[in-house]
Amino acid sequence: MWIPTEHEKYGVVLASFRGTVQHGLPLEIGDTVQILEKCEGWYRGFILKNPNVKGIFPSSYIHLKNAHVKNKGQFETVIPDEDSVITEMTSTLRDWGAMWKQLYVKNEGDLFHRLWHVMNEILDLRRQVLVGHLTHDRLRDVKQHITARLDWGNEQLGLDLVPRREFSMVDPDEISVTELYRLMEHRHRKKETSTPASTHHLFVHVKSLMSANLGEELEVFFHIYDGRENRPLSERFFVRLNKSGLPKSPEKTERQCTLFVDLGSSDLRKDVYIVVHIIRIGRMGAGEKKNQCNVQYRRPFGCAVVSIADLLTADSKDDHLLKVYTCNTESEWSQIHENIIKKANSRYNLSGSNTGLAVALQLLHGDIDQLRREYMVLFTRGVSITRKLGFSDVIMPGEMRNDLYITLEKGEFEKGGKSVARNVEITVYVLDIDGQILKGHVAAGSGEPSVDEYHSLVLYHNNSPRWGDQIKLPIPVDMFRGSHVRFEFRHCSTKDKGEKKLFGYSFVPLMQEDGRTLPDGTHELIIHKCEENTSLADCSRYLKLPFSKANLPSNNQTLKGTKESFWITSFLCSTKLTQNGDMLDLLKWRAHPERINDSLSKLKEIDGSEIVKFLQDTLDTLFGILDESSQRYGLKVFDSLVHIINLLQDSKFQHFKPVMDTYIESHFAGALSYRDLIKVLKWYVDRIVDAEHQDHIQQVLKASEYIFKYIIQSRRLFSLATGGQNEEEFRVCIHELFMSIRFFLSQENKGTTPVAQTQAVFLRTFPAIYSELLKIFTVREVAGFVRETLGSLPTTVHPDCPLEAVKLQCIAKTVESQLYINPESRCILLPVVLRVLQAHMQEQRDLVMCAQILSSMLSLIKKEENGTAEPVVSEEVELIVESLLGVLLRTILEISNRPQPAGTSMRLQFQDVTGEFVACLLALLRQMSDKHYQKLLQAFSSKDDLRDFLLHIFTVFRILIRPEMFPKDWTVMRLVTNNVIITTVLYLSDALRKNFLNDKFDYKVWDSYFYLSVIFINQPCLQLESFSPSKRKKILEKYGDMRVMMGCEIFSMWQNLGEHKLNFIPAMIGPFLEVTLVPQPDLRNVMIPIFHDMMDWEQRRSGNFKQVEAKLIDKLDSLMSEGKGDETYRELFNSILLKKIERETWRESGISLIATVTRLMERLLDYRDCMKLGEVDGKKIGCTVSLLNFYKTELNKEEMYIRYIHKLYDLHLKAQNYTEASYTLLLYDELLEWSDRPLREFLNYPMQSEWQRKEYLHLTIIQNFDRGKCWENGIILCRELADQYESYYDYRNLSKMRMMEASLYDKIMDQQRLEPEFFRVGFYGKKFPFFLRNKEFVCRGHDYERLEAFQQRMLNEFPHAIAMQHVNQPDQTIYQADAQYLQIYAVTPIPDSQDVLQRDGVPDNIKSFYKFNHIWRFRYDRPFHKGTKDKENEFKSLWVERTTLTLIQSLPGISRWFEVEKRELVEVSPLENAIEVIENKNLQLRTLITQCQSRQMQNINPLTMCLNGVIDAAVNGGLARYQEAFFVKDYIMNHPEDGEKIGRLRELMFEQAHILEYGLAVHEKFVPQDMRPLHKKLVDQFHLMKSSLGIQEFPAYVRASPVHFTNGSPRTCRNSVPSIISPDGGRGVARRSFQRRTSYPAVNRYSSSSLSSQASNEVSNITGQSESSDEVFNMQPSPSTSSLSSNHSASPNVTSSAPSSARGSPQMAEKHKHSRENACLSPRERPVSAIFPNPLDPAQRAPAHQIGDTTLPRSDPNLSAPDKGSSAKNMRSQSPVPTSRSPQKTTVPPFTPSPTECQSASLVSNSPVLSGSYSSGISSLSRCSVSEASGTEFPTGDHPPHQLPPPTTLPNSVSSSSDEPIRRENKTPPPYSVYERNNPRRPVPLPHSLSIPPQTDPPALPPKPHQLRTGSMKLDGTADPRVPRPRPLPRKVSQL
Repeated sequence: MWIPTEHEKYGVVLASFRGTVQHGLPLEIGDTVQILEKCEGWYRGFILKNPNVKGIFPSSYIHLKNAHVKNKGQFETVIPDEDSVITEMTSTLRDWGAMWKQLYVKNEGDLFHRLWHVMNEILDLRRQVLVGHLTHDRLRDVKQHITARLDWGNEQLGLDLVPRREFSMVDPDEISVTELYRLMEHRHRKKETSTPASTHHLFVHVKSLMSANLGEELEVFFHIYDGRENRPLSERFFVRLNKSGLPKSPEKTERQCTLFVDLGSSDLRKDVYIVVHIIRIGRMGAGEKKNQCNVQYRRPFGCAVVSIADLLTADSKDDHLLKVYTCNTESEWSQIHENIIKKANSRYNLSGSNTGLAVALQLLHGDIDQLRREYMVLFTRGVSITRKLGFSDVIMPGEMRNDLYITLEKGEFEKGGKSVARNVEITVYVLDIDGQILKGHVAAGSGEPSVDEYHSLVLYHNNSPRWGDQIKLPIPVDMFRGSHVRFEFRHCSTKDKGEKKLFGYSFVPLMQEDGRTLPDGTHELIIHKCEENTSLADCSRYLKLPFSKANLPSNNQTLKGTKESFWITSFLCSTKLTQNGDMLDLLKWRAHPERINDSLSKLKEIDGSEIVKFLQDTLDTLFGILDESSQRYGLKVFDSLVHIINLLQDSKFQHFKPVMDTYIESHFAGALSYRDLIKVLKWYVDRIVDAEHQDHIQQVLKASEYIFKYIIQSRRLFSLATGGQNEEEFRVCIHELFMSIRFFLSQENKGTTPVAQTQAVFLRTFPAIYSELLKIFTVREVAGFVRETLGSLPTTVHPDCPLEAVKLQCIAKTVESQLYINPESRCILLPVVLRVLQAHMQEQRDLVMCAQILSSMLSLIKKEENGTAEPVVSEEVELIVESLLGVLLRTILEISNRPQPAGTSMRLQFQDVTGEFVACLLALLRQMSDKHYQKLLQAFSSKDDLRDFLLHIFTVFRILIRPEMFPKDWTVMRLVTNNVIITTVLYLSDALRKNFLNDKFDYKVWDSYFYLSVIFINQPCLQLESFSPSKRKKILEKYGDMRVMMGCEIFSMWQNLGEHKLNFIPAMIGPFLEVTLVPQPDLRNVMIPIFHDMMDWEQRRSGNFKQVEAKLIDKLDSLMSEGKGDETYRELFNSILLKKIERETWRESGISLIATVTRLMERLLDYRDCMKLGEVDGKKIGCTVSLLNFYKTELNKEEMYIRYIHKLYDLHLKAQNYTEASYTLLLYDELLEWSDRPLREFLNYPMQSEWQRKEYLHLTIIQNFDRGKCWENGIILCRELADQYESYYDYRNLSKMRMMEASLYDKIMDQQRLEPEFFRVGFYGKKFPFFLRNKEFVCRGHDYERLEAFQQRMLNEFPHAIAMQHVNQPDQTIYQADAQYLQIYAVTPIPDSQDVLQRDGVPDNIKSFYKFNHIWRFRYDRPFHKGTKDKENEFKSLWVERTTLTLIQSLPGISRWFEVEKRELVEVSPLENAIEVIENKNLQLRTLITQCQSRQMQNINPLTMCLNGVIDAAVNGGLARYQEAFFVKDYIMNHPEDGEKIGRLRELMFEQAHILEYGLAVHEKFVPQDMRPLHKKLVDQFHLMKSSLGIQEFPAYVRASPVHFTNGSPRTCRNSVPSIISPDGGRGVARRSFQRRTSYPAVNRYSSSSLSSQASNEVSNITGQSESSDEVFNMQPSPSTSSLSSNHSASPNVTSSAPSSARGSPQMAEKHKHSRENACLSPRERPVSAIFPNPLDPAQRAPAHQIGDTTLPRSDPNLSAPDKGSSAKNMRSQSPVPTSRSPQKTTVPPFTPSPTECQSASLVSNSPVLSGSYSSGISSLSRCSVSEASGTEFPTGDHPPHQLPPPTTLPNSVSSSSDEPIRRENKTPPPYSVYERNNPRRPVPLPHSLSIPPQTDPPALPPKPHQLRTGSMKLDGTADPRVPRPRPLPRKVSQL
């Protein structure tokens, strides 16, 4: 049985558990689990990181940990009983773990590795803490280290700042908001700006000296030198180097490393240097030969200098190579460093180019204890300490030091009978009182141990040597008295013996007889002659002699007159000895009572460091004198005490305050002193008002804190001694003293008078007295003193009076004092404090101080655990609310609206004060209870006051929610703020309901309320979805989801509004919509119904809800583009609102609105998802097109439409789709007119006229058409622009435009254009975006893109899609599948402009444009067998299923793909199939023969192969198979309706034979010699073929129809004689020159047995070959063939066929009733009516050669077996360049006008190409065209300018072929276009395809271009009445 656990609540998983048992919970090692129940060795519970999944697990897998439970019961929280730092560490490391892996994924390697190291370090420290073996101090250090690392990691990862106190996280509920703010602020400041350390230290590590001329040992001395004052700042650091220049004791690091300690900030400047002196130990001369003498001398070597400022910039411990210089003259050795600093180059030079001293130098900051912690290795390894000369900037009590520094300055010596100057060496000894040498008390510097004696440098032959050697004598204090220093002078001979000969000595005693030490400064010592060492043995002899010339009696002329002298400088640094006689006199006052007065007077002149050294002794002396003769010396002692107290205020001595405190507590014994001290203090206070000079009185008041300490301590000692006698007298004295103080404080002073300054001085020290008074008086008494004293201050305030600021500072200290913390005294002091604060805040003065005071006050107020406050606290809150809440709100508003100051420090202060006030407000509101709110709201006398208060507080709350209110990582603070806001709003909403509803309704307050609620919900810090699971869980446990609470409150308030809701429609639609987009289901469920309410009220008011709809649509776009909203929201919005409006009377219009909004959301979501992808692809473009169309057609939102036009344009440019970019920009261009109306600035367009903008757009579009090689379209725009320039007589631009137009014509003729492929793509399955889902599109491929490449690209764009392997239409299971299926195959375009393509003499360059531009329809053929397949002759049953796809817009257009609007399926019978096959083969043969004739082929092989393929196949039964299949009686009997078709087939067979015969004749002429045998074989086989067909002579109709060749052959009139086409026929005719290599002729792609996809793949692979890469560019279909190259339809299962008439339909026979005469003509010679349907025969289909393709998958009996797998590509030829015109030019029938000779002066876009692809299937054209809008007509012919000519008068505007009316008449208008496309087609200058549709009559020559451009064309809206009108556009477009 499962039992709830009592104690086993929390555990850690010891081993992974798979959870394979029933209800088992899988566990991983290290997981933490919360246990709910237990049962027989099993626990039930959950993993803390996933609390939703509960299960069972074995108890043996769990290590239990102690924990305590909060909120026992269902929602209990378990908190482990471990150190809070450990808990935080664990949870933080878990959070980091996931993020750390992401860093690797994002390739942020640097942070990844740094974080990894930190995580390991934290884990290691965690182990140390858990083991529990650390000392208390070490544990503290480790915790500090851990928290520093945690904070660093959080900052790097962008996580939240953790408020901490003593390393532990703080629960924001357990401290006041002000305290929380201060903690956060402190941590933030610590993170941002580390406080600069006041103490600095220099680390030096000597590594080596590099020099070529070493060989002697060296001594290196470092010291810090002040270049400004020319004196050393530190003692020396001494390192010995061996002969190699390396440290002598490498194992002892303290001998080579030092720390120059206690440098002040003032020492880190440019003119402070590190000076290095290097001394060599060896022979006198560096280059001397070695002789017998072994005497070593200390000789100068070199000097190096480096500025300390250079080290400030160095990042870390850098190695420096210091240059070493030597002095030119040895006598200047002592000044070499000064010369180097001054750059006196003449006095020194480099000691060698490669000489350098390698040292490591690093500046460290902070006090020495801090360094010991941070650089532990440094101190454990060993480092010597080099002290400063003198005390550091801050003297610490207890510091023991007794160092005497002596510098050997210079000497003056006589020659001593020598011819040359002496080599003088000084030896220094220290001797004690007994004359014994003190061992180890002479130090040349730190680093090396002290020695017994010191030998100076020897300067060569110098009687006036200057050494500058500094030595330290660390003599103990007790040995100072009687000790002296002796200097012995020796001459160092350089002769053979090298002896050192004594010739004199000097000495100096260290202490004078009166106890003073040797004074600091320079001393001139007497040199006593002496030549024997023995005479110095007894020092008592010479100690009686004078030692200094300064001390000589005036009568001793002999010694005074001697020239020999020795100068030293001494400096004592001692904490125990003094050189000051006045100090000694004072301390020995009992010995000389007569000197007391003098000594007390001179105390002020004594140096402070001397006083603090003897502080306790001095104080004992003063109080001793006071006790003995208080009457006489009372005032003087008081003044001396004041002087000492004020001395301790100095920063240098402030650390001695604790020494004085200790003295007062433990050593002070003046029990009677209090009377004298009170008396003198009162005497001074009473004289303040009258005194002229206030300086001394101010000094007295400054010391009042310590004076009171002495008074109180003295009184306490007296009470103890006497049992509390004279208590009343003491109290009276104190009362009188305070009365005097109050009197002087009450003096009113204008400005800064001396008295006012004295008042300020007192107020500054006054709060420090409270704690002293509390030692004797009760809390209430002291509070009374304070209240009365502060109350006595003058109340009339002068804003410029400095006293006001001081008064505020005094209040601040009072509030922070122990006195105020006590509730008893607080109630007395609070009114005083509040009065001062209120006055200052109302006048906006000293706000920083006010904020601090308020923070301190509020941090003391705390609610109890149960949420109720003590009565006292409640009263305090009430008082504060009453006096400060209003003014606090106003202050926050004031501060927030001020411009922020510029300076960084000022801005920080500004932010601080704002934050402080905000924290105060939050703390105050958090303390307020129901009662407080009731009182607050009742206190408002009028509604207006309440209204102002609510407006103020709502505005302040809005300010608090601003992201910039707190730093980014202060989530804790933001959550507390939000919690307070929502609590307060819940209280205030009642007041809003009660006071501002119904007749008292106030819009402004309600609006402010709603606005606040909305931005509250939308705050980033409340969007829990974006947080990690652990953070989300913590927030939900602590605060719940505050968004839902606020949402419910909004809904409740909205419901209360009643009819006043109308005031918020449509204003609140946007904000509420933003709220509903927040991804919180509960919030959405609450808020979405408000839209129903809005629709209902709007319907009541105006009968519709257009406003609601407009606002919803406007806001949706901007909000969703910001990333808000999702698919779930769309479904929820739809379902909730549909459910709500079910019973409404306006249900239909409501459903329509909801459907529109839902559809818009679908598109916006798709758009957003697509835009997240990286590269521009079809998906992005298609999605943008879909959205753009939706805005135009369904929503009529023109501004949004234009914005998306430009977004689409940018996408196209990025993808280099220049043609599509042009069409896109044309959409905007068409919305503008050639008018001068001004347009506002919009997108990237400046403010300009409409004409200027349209001109700019035209030029941009022309440029893009040019880049996209769509020059024909560019020409039309050039002409339109030229007309505009001409009408304005702007000939300069007109000229440029004509030149541009001409250049475009040149490009058409000269430049190569690649032929695109077209692919049909089906997107099936629910996983596709809405705009693609279950739709099929045709896509224009990229240059050189074949089917396989396209297929791969689509699969890359849709990586989850599955490619379908068949071309059949999918079934419903695929449509409804939860997946993505792609079906892709190539399709063949069916050009509309057949007349251009049929026309003779039109160059290929021109035709290529019409073949692949403005294509609406595409075809795809699939062969199949119907019925029983005849194995002998499969052609009998080979049918073709022909699918014709009609798009909603033509390609190319504003997208590379458009949706298929209509799909027609016809079946082509075997007979029709055979006709098409032969027709196409005949065309192919004609083309090749023509090319061969006109010498376009350099190689005859293609013709050879084609002839061979056809003849060989025919001989082997190819054509015979057709005869067997269709010419047999059975077939004719069974298919009587096919008689005409059988006749047609026979004609074509005979025609093929005729063409072959002619082709063989041409072949014979050009065939090379080595191929003659093949030619002969072909001729023989041809005769066989003729006989197999039963042809002896060609029938008349065949002979009468010569083989008609299109391009490059003679241009004949109809029925011209056949003899003109002879093998030589091409000779006298102008030919077109070709630069072309041979390519293979096209053969039929499929034979009866080659229908498999693999075979056709192979075919397409073979035919793709060409001889060189150039040919790829030059491959275009031959101009004569209307079939398209199979390259363009190279799908395994796909072939192309003849055009789109309805083959195989019942009307087929009718369609082909040709007259006999026409049937006998070759296809090119038939009348045009045979090519274009005539009016009597509307269903007449165009012959196959118009559009046919040789690559169709039908069986061709003319294809021989070996050729069946050969090329299926149509032979391509380079576009011919006309070199000369044919003389027969006049025989050419009237030809189609070029695209530029149309009747339009603008690029016509009647085609929905300009309207984009959109899902609704709309394809006809909108009426909102520019032409209509602009009111311009296009006059044509003789019609008046403003009237549309009747359709029949326009030669180029006739209804299109039979299927077009079906396709176009039922379409709704598209969203935009220049012209409408109706049925019958409106008479338009030119269809958008820029080509001429099929006509009933032969085309007539159009009027000349200049006739067309006489005026702008204009169309009226004569649209087809069947076409529904689109929603009219608002004319706001003119503003864009």
